[in-house]
Amino acid sequence: MTNQQIAADVIAAENEKRAAALKSDYSALGEKLARTGTDIDAVTSKVAEFFVAVPSWGVGTGGTRFARFPGLGEPRHIFDKLEDCSVINELTRATPTVSLHIPWDKADPKELKAKGDALGLGFDAMNSNTFSDTPDQAHSYKYGSLSHVDAATRAQAVEHNIECIELGNAIGSKALTVWIGDGSNFPGQSNFTRQFERYLASMADIYKALPDDWRLFSEHKMYEPAFYSTVVQDWGTNFLIAQTLGDKAFCLVDLGHHAPNTNIEMIVARLIQFGKLGGFHFNDSKYGDDDLDAGSVEPYRLFLVFNELVDAEHRGVKGFHPAHMIDQSHNVTDPIESLISSANEIRRAYAQALLVDRTALEGFQNDNDALMATETLKRAYRTDVEAILAEARRRAGGAIDPVATYRASGYRARVASERPAVKGGSGGIV
Repeated sequence: MTNQQIAADVIAAENEKRAAALKSDYSALGEKLARTGTDIDAVTSKVAEFFVAVPSWGVGTGGTRFARFPGLGEPRHIFDKLEDCSVINELTRATPTVSLHIPWDKADPKELKAKGDALGLGFDAMNSNTFSDTPDQAHSYKYGSLSHVDAATRAQAVEHNIECIELGNAIGSKALTVWIGDGSNFPGQSNFTRQFERYLASMADIYKALPDDWRLFSEHKMYEPAFYSTVVQDWGTNFLIAQTLGDKAFCLVDLGHHAPNTNIEMIVARLIQFGKLGGFHFNDSKYGDDDLDAGSVEPYRLFLVFNELVDAEHRGVKGFHPAHMIDQSHNVTDPIESLISSANEIRRAYAQALLVDRTALEGFQNDNDALMATETLKRAYRTDVEAILAEARRRAGGAIDPVATYRASGYRARVASERPAVKGGSGGIV
């Protein structure tokens, strides 16, 4: 029996208010889809089996480089964070795993595992942190970590990543995500080639420490905090890393880490084609690395990414099992509500992609019928799949309207009374 943070009777009462409307909407959508030969229950079942990990750091209020404005009931430590993550899963039934960030979430692995089990949560990819310093570390990462000119600093960064693997192995994780802030802010500050050589050598040491059933995800990022050059700046460099390291190394695609108007869906297709797509950090972006809620700015792009994923699923691509994680900064919203919304938007894009008529699309592509090919995608995208998402949640014991149910539960007010208020004024995301 799991320890629910949202009482079952609250969810049941809120669902009862909306059950009749959902039944009607689901029936109407089912009839519409049936006319094109689509079984709504089959789609709903697939959606119900699609899960995305939530980030432990995401349940705290984010911030900019200039300021952070803490919200009420901020989690004090990883165990508070896990309780907040549990709320998201209880209401959406889409987020049964949590991605930890070390050293922020460092704790006794037995206690972590016990807390996760009690809440019905597992642990997704581990995330290392060599982009900021801790008070007790011997060497600073101000001028880099895995690519630093100083061998001792590089060794320290490697050791930290191995520590993340060991902790993750003890709690059931199966992957390590490595993102570094290494780069330069001035022309001539770093030798691009030697810097990348040092990075590859450090990553090779980390790779050797991976258990046989683990995967290593390297994440590319165009800029920030390095504004002139970044060591792992784009998908091409990321692909070279994964190809160089070996079969357990893959590329992680963060939707926000690209220049405006970049064709991310084509990057996804390329990485799938060559067997190096490891997974995603889902968020959204208007200008650059904005870390906005998934689907909040460019929902059609999110759908197009999922179109490539469903295409690979449809074709039965060998070894295709990308990891799905959310990575967002919540500056002006309740983080739990934003993560609930994002989990649902990610599932929405998946559901819409499942509705694409693959046979018709391939025919139009082969006939060079550009208009009808794009209309085939738009037809699926324009379909309102909200009833499918709600029914998938309801069948799994979640909430028909998760945000409304969350607000009705009074959870935020309760934890605000239990957790000391955090003063604002600091910069950064944690």
